[in-house]
Amino acid sequence: MNKIYHLSTCSTCKKILEEIKAKDRGIDLQDIKTEKITPEQLDEMHALSGSYEALFSRRSQKYRPMGLHEKDLTEKDYRDLILEEYSFLKRPVGIAGDRIYIGAEVKNM
Repeated sequence: MNKIYHLSTCSTCKKILEEIKAKDRGIDLQDIKTEKITPEQLDEMHALSGSYEALFSRRSQKYRPMGLHEKDLTEKDYRDLILEEYSFLKRPVGIAGDRIYIGAEVKNM
């Protein structure tokens, strides 16, 4: 399965999707704002990446206001936060077979 989790309003996501010609290649696209990530999808990403922290974006606009920069977060915390708020997923995330590409790595898909 080739799938990319992205945010349609993210300029970086748009640029990467155009660059790799995702639509032309028939890659399944999921806009995480309009179609929430399921726990099963996140767990699949975790199995491929090795940690929820690797999938977590500290650049989210909610990271500092929630005081998360002052806390020692656990893997469970990262998982719960990503499921609670779509902007905490580092994006885009691409899955091609048994490989995962996170952020700018998607260009290598």
